[in-house]
Amino acid sequence: MATERKLFAGERVRRLREGAGLNQAAIARALNLSPSYLNQIERNQRPLPRPVMRMLCERFAVGIGYFADDEETRQVHDLREATADPLFGGAPVDLAEVQAAVRAAPAIGSRFLTLYRAWLALDEEHRALRTRIASDAHAPGQMSHLPYDEVRDWVQSHRNHFPALDEAAEALSDSERFAPATLREDLRRRLRDAHGVTVATAPGLPDSGLLWRFDRPGKKLLLAEEMAPESENFSTAHVIGLLEQERRIEAMVAGANLSSDEARALARVGLANYFAGALVLPYRPFHAAARELRHDIERLQRRFGTSFEQVCHRLSTLQRPGLAGVPFYFLKADIAGNVSKRSSATRFQFARFGGACPLWNVHQAFAQPGRILVQLAATPDGATYLCIARTAGSGGSFLNRPRETAVGLGCDIAFADQVIYSAGLDLRNPQVRVPIGPGCRACERPNCRHRAMPPVGHALDVGTGERGMVPYRIVGLTEAG
Repeated sequence: MATERKLFAGERVRRLREGAGLNQAAIARALNLSPSYLNQIERNQRPLPRPVMRMLCERFAVGIGYFADDEETRQVHDLREATADPLFGGAPVDLAEVQAAVRAAPAIGSRFLTLYRAWLALDEEHRALRTRIASDAHAPGQMSHLPYDEVRDWVQSHRNHFPALDEAAEALSDSERFAPATLREDLRRRLRDAHGVTVATAPGLPDSGLLWRFDRPGKKLLLAEEMAPESENFSTAHVIGLLEQERRIEAMVAGANLSSDEARALARVGLANYFAGALVLPYRPFHAAARELRHDIERLQRRFGTSFEQVCHRLSTLQRPGLAGVPFYFLKADIAGNVSKRSSATRFQFARFGGACPLWNVHQAFAQPGRILVQLAATPDGATYLCIARTAGSGGSFLNRPRETAVGLGCDIAFADQVIYSAGLDLRNPQVRVPIGPGCRACERPNCRHRAMPPVGHALDVGTGERGMVPYRIVGLTEAG
């Protein structure tokens, strides 16, 4: 049985104490601790015991998630992966050293990663520019993926949960008595009565690359006639969010400290989408149904009249303090492995600077379209996840060349008993767990027969007297026992 991981949360304890204007002696008395012991906790010389953590949560009215080390774990993973880039030369930085650096100076680590990602974006632009010049192509436009990544990181820093928008959507749903069976009419009525906006279908929009068009001056929302009912509802809810939550969204974007107009525009769209998801699947009814149905995605689809993807994404946002759901990660990818959406309320690490692990079932879903695949996946940090994956194609007509995507959803094995997809699995048997990694470039499993490239930052021993799973040995790596 795996031992419980020690939680070092000194910086978070200190921030709570100083935010309340209290000294260590006062907090130590309230917690029935010695000042020296509290001092050692704050300096990360001792882990934070769970009984003390619970007392701090009660005293300062914070959720248990405040002390979760998910963000620290994520930053340690990203920092170690980044510093293994050959750009820096030498052997990769030791894991313990990276952990110590993140605990001592998390803000510096975050800024280093921001700088490294900016360098990656500029390097990508430079390579693309050289390619275009070599082929006498036209001058490139804006090719940096940095704004998209910047917004995604900002959303992740909020654990994909925005309480103000969530509560506003739920309040609107309650006051207007929206119901799943009549949601299409309810949403259209709200647009018409509150904003004078009418909704109509428009043939040919997809030919222009559009699913919908909102004509503000003309007070008309045009929807592609090929849209599925659940997509139509989501789009209508999105426009309601744009109209009714404009000031709140602008304030949130202004406070995000994003670096460009493109990033701010993407953030506005993302927040309006968040409101739409919360309006179509209001928090309390959806949270209660998810618990009742043990997170059976297809049954939740039928109850709320939504898509598989919409249910999965909403499950990953249920982080309201005092009424939190199972912490899930969520991901959407295409058959080439390109990730268009990802968020996580767990420690699960997505590949940031390279391709994802081929053993992960989200990639295998394309071989069995429409079927829900279930997998127990073990990650190199010792965690095990219950992973669900299924394709979620969309088209509308034969000639539209339907876009095939796969949706992945997962949670730590500790929550598996609350999820229907754990039925029949031997959760205690380590042999049924598939060893996945964060992508070959960052994965340090030495004997994986599925490895496509060696991990960066390690020397290779390409001997000629023997042949292993891959045509080289990775110096300094041994299989974990």
